[in-house]
Amino acid sequence: MKNKIIYTILAASLLLNWNCTDLNEEVLDENLEGTGQAEAITGALAPAYGQVSWVWRHTNYFGLQEIASDEAILPYRGGTDWYDGGKFLATHAHTITPTNDLVGSAWNELTKNISRTLSAIEVLTPLAENGNSEAAGALYEMKALRAYLNMLMLDSWGLVFQKESSAETSVVLRGQEAINYIESELLSVVDVINTNKAPGRLSQAAVWGFLARLNLNAAVYRDPYGTPNFTTADMDKVIQYTDNIINSGLFSMSPEYFDLFDDDNNTNPELIFALDQRGVLRREHSRWTYWSLPGSLWGRPEFPSSDGTDGPGMTPDFYQTWVDAYGATDPADADSRFYKKNQQIPPELEDLTGLSPLNDEDHYYCASADDYEFDRGIIRGVPWGPRKDPNGAFYTCDEGYRIYPVKQIKGNGPDKNVAYVDLTPQIDFTNEGRAHHTGYRFSKYAFSRTSPNANNFSSIDIVLLRYAEIYLMRAEAKLRNGDAAGALADVNTVRTSRTARSPIPAALSSVNLDVLYREFGFEFYWEGLRRTNQIRFGHYEDPWTEKSDANPNNRLFPIPQSAIDGASNTPGYLEQNSGY
Repeated sequence: MKNKIIYTILAASLLLNWNCTDLNEEVLDENLEGTGQAEAITGALAPAYGQVSWVWRHTNYFGLQEIASDEAILPYRGGTDWYDGGKFLATHAHTITPTNDLVGSAWNELTKNISRTLSAIEVLTPLAENGNSEAAGALYEMKALRAYLNMLMLDSWGLVFQKESSAETSVVLRGQEAINYIESELLSVVDVINTNKAPGRLSQAAVWGFLARLNLNAAVYRDPYGTPNFTTADMDKVIQYTDNIINSGLFSMSPEYFDLFDDDNNTNPELIFALDQRGVLRREHSRWTYWSLPGSLWGRPEFPSSDGTDGPGMTPDFYQTWVDAYGATDPADADSRFYKKNQQIPPELEDLTGLSPLNDEDHYYCASADDYEFDRGIIRGVPWGPRKDPNGAFYTCDEGYRIYPVKQIKGNGPDKNVAYVDLTPQIDFTNEGRAHHTGYRFSKYAFSRTSPNANNFSSIDIVLLRYAEIYLMRAEAKLRNGDAAGALADVNTVRTSRTARSPIPAALSSVNLDVLYREFGFEFYWEGLRRTNQIRFGHYEDPWTEKSDANPNNRLFPIPQSAIDGASNTPGYLEQNSGY
């Protein structure tokens, strides 16, 4: 159980005063124990760490990264759900404007988080200077967290905010200056920050990992609209920092891929940095679990509101990368990262010929709440799950709950209430392609057993940096430096480490940049990395479903118009990104 703390904090102004949408801070935690400096230290850490989960919320930064890529698409479902002013449609088609609310909410939550790290730094600095070693350790973490958050800002908007006092106006940095600033911040703490508080706290390994990410993407950050120049010096740094992590002996690959995204993942030795969500706070959310899944599906039969939302589906283009890789073999039969079947459907029930929700009353199997687990990975076809009776209660049986083929109860299509949810590969913005059943779905994270509603109180840490990425970053750096053999060995280390369950992905015989790009997609789908990887590998201007725009200006998002307007009293301070 995490320590609970009370904090009251006024969000410090990050720039002027225009970026903070709300000065009334929500109490994330509470504790009536502890006084003095110890309480000040934990009170400084909590709002900064706690805000990171809101940055990565599905309708903030996570949604912006996923929907802008070729990985996920969110149509106006059935003409009734998920229009939200067209923000998801525009984000996916790369027709974003500075008033897009998805861009605005991601920016606001991220700048608020940076502001909270500065507030923490201002509290912790005098304590550290007076010799409080705990405060000094916390200070190093907050500087590392500020650098990480500024790297997210640089990645998406091409700028960072340098600010050392809440009384100052931030200095806006771009390009090499921004890279130098983030790097200097990380290097200032890497040799003194803790080595043993991962994954819920920033550690030396996390700082090394962020330094590797920064240098891997530095060519893009220097010239976000041009052709990246991946220098040997940058790649050497990537290799150095990833070597440090690998040689530390602190981490190992998880034999079961989906254990990385389960309730007890806090202790998984592959996690380097994650949002600590062990079921205490309402803000500990499950949105990465349920956002993509069918709204007619309940993931936990003991919780009547544990349904999906019919949010994003996988684009046919991203699915095709799996098909192209494995040819005549179904990806589920070739790669354990693609799918894990948890539901124990009796073979005699698998055939649904002639059945529908109108005549399948006896076509179910029974499972207790403790035994029931929904399938994981990429969900296709007809899923199975608990079903509700006309009064809204789940159908039960002697062993627990009846598990049926999922009945379509959402939308206004001809399948509503009379057919099963049958997930199809094609999903787009047409009337047919936007129906509630279209698109294969992401089921990477489990439904937490501590969450009563699939929304909050999750015990599953949200993974932000893990050991597999260290190997693939090193592989890319080696490959760009001409060491194809070294790159191949690192890629195969990742592929062949998932030994807990068949099919174990087979080792590759060769690797090039196209294959490595594909491997990043297979390993890290639904983790918010695809857009960044597409840009670095030169695929962000490619066409994909409902996206034909090839303008390199769209590699960066527009600065929200509200931010531009708020800074208008300082001419030239905050200039809009190119093309908007």
